[in-house]
Amino acid sequence: MTDEQLLEWTRQISADQFGREFKDHISFNKRLRTTGGRYLPGKRKIEINPSYLDEWGKDEVEGIIKHELCHYHLHIEGKGYNHRDKEFRQLLKETNSPRHCTPLPSAKRRPMHEYKCETCGYLYKRQRRVDVKKYRCGRCKGILKKLKESY
Repeated sequence: MTDEQLLEWTRQISADQFGREFKDHISFNKRLRTTGGRYLPGKRKIEINPSYLDEWGKDEVEGIIKHELCHYHLHIEGKGYNHRDKEFRQLLKETNSPRHCTPLPSAKRRPMHEYKCETCGYLYKRQRRVDVKKYRCGRCKGILKKLKESY
């Protein structure tokens, strides 16, 4: 799907679900990793993660577009468009838009590093490496030993 097709699809969803016209920009952004889409109020632009189209299909992306259109239309009207705002949550319910997108199946967990205290035997699992020369066990101040990295 191209950005032009995405724009037409978004205009159709906006007209059908919101009864309002979408006049600004929408595009795919491959750099989005942790979210399905985002609305940039300063540029009045919506960006969509193309991985969701590949892995979950059109239904999930339609939900993401509807969610971002809630941000967009409320921002244009000068109402509360943030997740915590009452108007935003109300518009989500009215348009049957999802509050969050489904996580991608391909999103691999980051490496887990395992450390064990040599004194008390407590096992620490961390996503980031720990400098065992600098840090000690938080329970007994014992020396930490690196066990493994699992992916």
